[in-house]
Amino acid sequence: MASKNPQSRARRSLAWLTAIIVSLGVLMGIGIATNNSNGLPLLALDLEGGTQMVLSPETSTGEAVTSEQMNQAVEIIRQRVDGSGVSEAEINTQGDNNVVVSMPGTPDAQTRELIQASANMEFRSVLTSGPFQATAEEERLDISEIPEPEATPENGSDPNWITPEIYDEFQSTDCTAPEAGQVRDDLPADQAIVACDFSTQTKYILGPLEISGDEIDSAEHGMASTPTGVSSNQWVVNISFEDEGGEKFREVTQRLTGMSSPQNQFAILLDGQIVSAPASQAVILDGQAQISGNFTEETSAQLAEQLQYGSLPISFDVESEQQISATLGQDQLFWGLIAGLIGLALVAIYQFFQYRALGLVTLTSIVIMGVFTYQAIVLLGWSDNYRLSLAGIAGIIVSIGLTADSFIVYFERIKDEMRNGRPFESAVNYGWDRAKRTITVSKLVNILASVVLFFVAVGNVRGFAFTLGLTSIADLIVVYMFTHPVMQLLAKTRFFASGHPMSGMDPSLLGQKPLYQGAGRIREFRPEQEVVELRTKKNKRSGKESERRQTIAERRAAEREAALHTSRTSDSEPAQEDS
Repeated sequence: MASKNPQSRARRSLAWLTAIIVSLGVLMGIGIATNNSNGLPLLALDLEGGTQMVLSPETSTGEAVTSEQMNQAVEIIRQRVDGSGVSEAEINTQGDNNVVVSMPGTPDAQTRELIQASANMEFRSVLTSGPFQATAEEERLDISEIPEPEATPENGSDPNWITPEIYDEFQSTDCTAPEAGQVRDDLPADQAIVACDFSTQTKYILGPLEISGDEIDSAEHGMASTPTGVSSNQWVVNISFEDEGGEKFREVTQRLTGMSSPQNQFAILLDGQIVSAPASQAVILDGQAQISGNFTEETSAQLAEQLQYGSLPISFDVESEQQISATLGQDQLFWGLIAGLIGLALVAIYQFFQYRALGLVTLTSIVIMGVFTYQAIVLLGWSDNYRLSLAGIAGIIVSIGLTADSFIVYFERIKDEMRNGRPFESAVNYGWDRAKRTITVSKLVNILASVVLFFVAVGNVRGFAFTLGLTSIADLIVVYMFTHPVMQLLAKTRFFASGHPMSGMDPSLLGQKPLYQGAGRIREFRPEQEVVELRTKKNKRSGKESERRQTIAERRAAEREAALHTSRTSDSEPAQEDS
């Protein structure tokens, strides 16, 4: 029975909300204790300051760089910067000849080299495969127990490429670790390597370099066709090699075709990361290869683009570099916080003026939503290196007004139910049943708009979309788990249930008249007794006015009725005396 009591459900919701906030606080404390976080949000380039580099491209052949090559180079640089753990970096083209890279802080030497180096695509044969995680220590072979190669390797698929050192690295490599996804531009061309395939969750030992990416002439995606020319409704990637590359690929496929798995596979690597590891199903004699698999149109187009431009013969020189001052960012942060406080103060003033004591519920709900959002941003900065930008702060400020809308919808629904004659406790429950649908739909629209804006926008606009969506989710949680449960508990108190004038739900002050009366006048708030007395005086004045407007016949009829009423009254008085 307790579970059906509204007050019991309200207390349970508040307990769950408290548990969520406390749990997030504990996670923040763990981050602070382990020196992974300082308890503050990470700031983006426009708030923390950082470095801006203008890069000019150079080709190994001296030819002019095309716009397609520049766009692909920007994507490769973006992947490299993101893979190095730098968040909120901005990489864009400037005109037709320059690339602008802006990132928080000062880039280290390794990041600088990754930005300037040309992309590196390689084809290597698969020697062996294994689980994605590292082998358990108790199951690993000691390096002294691993046999040495029996002979000099004869080709790229020869197991003699596997040395004790390579196999020991293979056992200890954990592809789920963050560093496994970093760019590797120093791979030896004449040795075996260990690499991870994130698409299939597989770990490989690969042989030496057999074909480089610059030997690819073209790559495009499309539908596979049967020998009769009929489309098979399967997306594939078609590769065309140059003359020398086609001859090398013929030798590779001739060797791999017919071998058992995984030795019949060859891996395609971009910057040391496997982008595909197909198996050879036939000998390719003309340098025209086709990669098939569980491709969609999007994934096949992505692989074709990587193959087409993955080994761009482009390197970059730093044309100019400047430090973006953090002073300006701190000033923007200060005024952004001031704007947020002003917005919060204006909302609080309106809520207290319109809803009296219920304004405290609104203000407390907004504060809890802010705490929840702050914890989420700090934890995202710790786990995913999320950085708060000025546009993100703008999204949080806008959310204050959007959050207040939820409470206004709820409170006005309660007022509507009280105007229909329901007591306050009943009005809270019936008003919530009507208001929650409106609130939920409104927030889902905000979240949908944020998701669309996040994926179609670039730069700081995505920061605005992210915080707007995050605060909309926080608003839903707070309205369902705090605002409504608190209203259910307040409905049982005498202060609100009796309709105290300061409760904001006084039956005589439910706003039948608009708040603004025009000509600088607002609605007057009078106690119920004054309203009754004023209504009585108006009724008396209305009676006298109706008497003056009666006809002679109506007046005589009224006089006869009054005389008859008087005579009846006088006849009843002696009877009462006799009794």
